Amino acid sequence: MTGTPLSGTTRLYAVLGDPVTQVRAPELVNPVLAALGVDAVVVPVHAPAEHLAAVVGGLVRAGNVDGLLVTVPHKAAVCALADELGPAAALSGTANAMRRGADGRWLADNFDGLGFVRGLEAAGHPVRGRRVVLVGAGGAGSAVAVALLMAGAGPVCVRDVDEGRLAGLLARLGSRWPRTVRAEAPGDLAAADLVVNATPLGMRPGDPLPFDPAAVRADAVVADIVMKPHETALLRAAAAAGRRVHHGVHMLEQQVPCYREFFGWP
Repeated sequence: MTGTPLSGTTRLYAVLGDPVTQVRAPELVNPVLAALGVDAVVVPVHAPAEHLAAVVGGLVRAGNVDGLLVTVPHKAAVCALADELGPAAALSGTANAMRRGADGRWLADNFDGLGFVRGLEAAGHPVRGRRVVLVGAGGAGSAVAVALLMAGAGPVCVRDVDEGRLAGLLARLGSRWPRTVRAEAPGDLAAADLVVNATPLGMRPGDPLPFDPAAVRADAVVADIVMKPHETALLRAAAAAGRRVHHGVHMLEQQVPCYREFFGWP
């Protein structure tokens, strides 16, 4: 999995999640490390939510752990465990990567949103000026909202079952984008150019659909950030209804160059 056999010099990067069986980062990032000749490996670490602080506290004190990648449901909670937040993490209130600095301090930032926007644009779906409905204001959803707004999308209309979480996100982002971000209103789904599932719904068999893709405009794009399974129930239903679809794996693929820069890989 690395450019050289694992040894006492191998540097470690952990992917933290609860659950962690669905993560795709090891299979995508480890071949990159091997190709670059970096003596490092990315491994999944199951961190139950109630033990997150203890798990992170142990990992950051391990001398050969250089970074952490963070997935559901820890992206908000991990911000409180970092010494410093990067710009995307500070705006979204969530992080999906942490690195150890030369001074031993840990910096957290979020590349979910940037990866998502780059993935859309690489697939031929520009976001500037597009009307968006974003379903989910959690860790990934918050980061996606920030990146969409920074890329010039708007309006960005957000839906979440947790009214407090939704209100918190709108308050953070509304001070910077007061006329561009708001809660979803009736009619927004039918008018949107892009509708995004940024919830975990679709990761498990039997999950309900986060929204009805048949209610989306016929020429709109339906996007899912769930990476495993590749074909979620939402995307299957959207394709069957004749809508254009965009898969979750593109978000992670476009984050790999961000990780290279963030972690200092050559």
